[in-house]
Amino acid sequence: QVQLVESGGGSVQAGGSLRLSCGASGGSYTCMAWFRQAPGKEREGVAAISAGGGRTRYADSVKGRFTISKDSAENSLYLQMNSLKSDDTGAYYCAAATFACSTWLPLVPESYEYWGQGTQVTVSS
Repeated sequence: QVQLVESGGGSVQAGGSLRLSCGASGGSYTCMAWFRQAPGKEREGVAAISAGGGRTRYADSVKGRFTISKDSAENSLYLQMNSLKSDDTGAYYCAAATFACSTWLPLVPESYEYWGQGTQVTVSS
Protein backbone atom coordinates (compact mmCIF):
# COMPACT_ATOMS: atom_id res chain seq x y z
CA GLN A 1 0.00 0.00 0.00
CA VAL A 2 1.43 3.33 -1.10
CA GLN A 3 0.94 6.37 1.08
CA LEU A 4 1.09 9.81 -0.52
CA VAL A 5 1.30 13.07 1.40
CA GLU A 6 1.09 16.45 -0.32
CA SER A 7 2.37 19.76 0.97
CA GLY A 8 3.09 23.25 -0.29
CA GLY A 9 -0.36 24.58 -0.99
CA GLY A 10 -1.42 28.05 0.05
CA SER A 11 -2.82 31.37 -1.04
CA VAL A 12 -1.14 33.49 -3.68
CA GLN A 13 -2.01 36.39 -5.91
CA ALA A 14 -2.46 35.94 -9.62
CA GLY A 15 0.89 35.86 -11.39
CA GLY A 16 2.60 34.31 -8.40
CA SER A 17 4.22 30.91 -7.92
CA LEU A 18 3.89 27.88 -5.66
CA ARG A 19 5.72 24.59 -5.44
CA LEU A 20 3.81 21.51 -4.38
CA SER A 21 5.53 18.43 -2.98
CA CYS A 22 4.35 14.86 -2.55
CA GLY A 23 6.14 12.29 -0.44
CA ALA A 24 5.57 8.62 -1.24
CA SER A 25 6.14 5.64 1.02
CA GLY A 26 5.06 2.09 1.72
CA GLY A 27 5.12 0.35 -1.64
CA SER A 28 6.02 0.36 -5.30
CA TYR A 29 4.47 2.41 -8.08
CA THR A 30 5.15 3.44 -11.65
CA CYS A 31 4.05 6.75 -13.14
CA MET A 32 2.73 9.58 -11.00
CA ALA A 33 0.56 12.59 -11.59
CA TRP A 34 -0.98 15.72 -10.17
CA PHE A 35 -4.72 16.30 -10.33
CA ARG A 36 -6.83 19.18 -9.15
CA GLN A 37 -10.46 19.70 -8.27
CA ALA A 38 -12.28 22.99 -7.99
CA PRO A 39 -15.56 23.26 -6.05
CA GLY A 40 -18.44 21.88 -8.08
CA LYS A 41 -16.16 20.53 -10.80
CA GLU A 42 -14.77 17.12 -11.68
CA ARG A 43 -11.23 16.15 -10.80
CA GLU A 44 -8.92 16.93 -13.72
CA GLY A 45 -5.43 15.81 -14.60
CA VAL A 46 -2.79 18.52 -14.51
CA ALA A 47 0.50 16.76 -15.22
CA ALA A 48 1.97 13.26 -15.28
CA ILE A 49 5.49 11.86 -15.20
CA SER A 50 6.94 8.48 -16.08
CA ALA A 51 8.50 6.20 -13.50
CA GLY A 52 12.01 7.22 -14.48
CA GLY A 53 11.13 10.87 -14.83
CA GLY A 54 12.16 11.08 -18.46
CA ARG A 55 8.71 11.69 -19.91
CA THR A 56 6.09 14.20 -18.90
CA ARG A 57 2.64 15.21 -20.04
CA TYR A 58 0.63 18.33 -19.26
CA ALA A 59 -2.92 19.49 -19.58
CA ASP A 60 -3.23 22.23 -22.19
CA SER A 61 -4.38 24.67 -19.53
CA VAL A 62 -1.05 24.53 -17.68
CA LYS A 63 1.50 23.99 -20.46
CA GLY A 64 4.34 26.46 -20.23
CA ARG A 65 3.40 27.45 -16.66
CA PHE A 66 3.64 24.24 -14.61
CA THR A 67 6.53 21.79 -14.37
CA ILE A 68 6.28 18.30 -12.92
CA SER A 69 9.41 16.58 -11.63
CA LYS A 70 10.43 13.82 -9.31
CA ASP A 71 13.31 12.76 -7.12
CA SER A 72 13.27 8.97 -7.14
CA ALA A 73 15.97 8.73 -4.48
CA GLU A 74 13.79 10.76 -2.13
CA ASN A 75 10.50 9.18 -3.32
CA SER A 76 9.19 12.66 -3.94
CA LEU A 77 7.07 14.29 -6.62
CA TYR A 78 6.94 18.01 -7.27
CA LEU A 79 4.81 20.51 -9.16
CA GLN A 80 6.29 23.93 -9.80
CA MET A 81 3.45 26.32 -10.64
CA ASN A 82 4.26 29.70 -12.15
CA SER A 83 2.11 32.51 -13.55
CA LEU A 84 -0.80 31.29 -11.49
CA LYS A 85 -4.31 32.27 -12.49
CA SER A 86 -7.56 32.31 -10.53
CA ASP A 87 -8.68 29.30 -12.62
CA ASP A 88 -5.86 27.30 -11.00
CA THR A 89 -7.65 27.47 -7.65
CA GLY A 90 -8.59 24.10 -6.20
CA ALA A 91 -7.49 21.12 -4.18
CA TYR A 92 -4.40 19.50 -5.68
CA TYR A 93 -3.87 15.77 -5.37
CA CYS A 94 -0.85 13.57 -5.91
CA ALA A 95 -1.56 10.17 -7.49
CA ALA A 96 0.44 7.04 -8.25
CA ALA A 97 -0.21 4.19 -10.64
CA THR A 98 0.91 0.57 -10.66
CA PHE A 99 0.45 -0.41 -14.30
CA ALA A 100 3.34 -0.40 -16.76
CA CYS A 101 2.87 3.14 -18.05
CA SER A 102 5.96 2.99 -20.23
CA THR A 103 4.33 4.37 -23.37
CA TRP A 104 1.27 6.21 -22.06
CA LEU A 105 0.96 8.83 -19.36
CA PRO A 106 -2.71 9.08 -18.45
CA LEU A 107 -4.36 12.19 -17.08
CA VAL A 108 -7.58 10.49 -16.02
CA PRO A 109 -8.26 9.62 -12.38
CA GLU A 110 -9.32 6.06 -13.18
CA SER A 111 -5.75 5.14 -14.16
CA TYR A 112 -4.31 5.86 -10.71
CA GLU A 113 -4.67 3.62 -7.69
CA TYR A 114 -3.18 5.65 -4.89
CA TRP A 115 -4.09 9.17 -3.83
CA GLY A 116 -2.96 11.71 -1.31
CA GLN A 117 -5.30 13.73 0.86
CA GLY A 118 -4.87 16.91 -1.17
CA THR A 119 -3.48 20.37 -0.58
CA GLN A 120 -5.42 23.57 -1.24
CA VAL A 121 -4.24 26.19 -3.71
CA THR A 122 -6.06 29.51 -3.79
CA VAL A 123 -5.19 32.14 -6.38
CA SER A 124 -6.71 35.56 -5.93
CA SER A 125 -7.01 38.05 -8.75
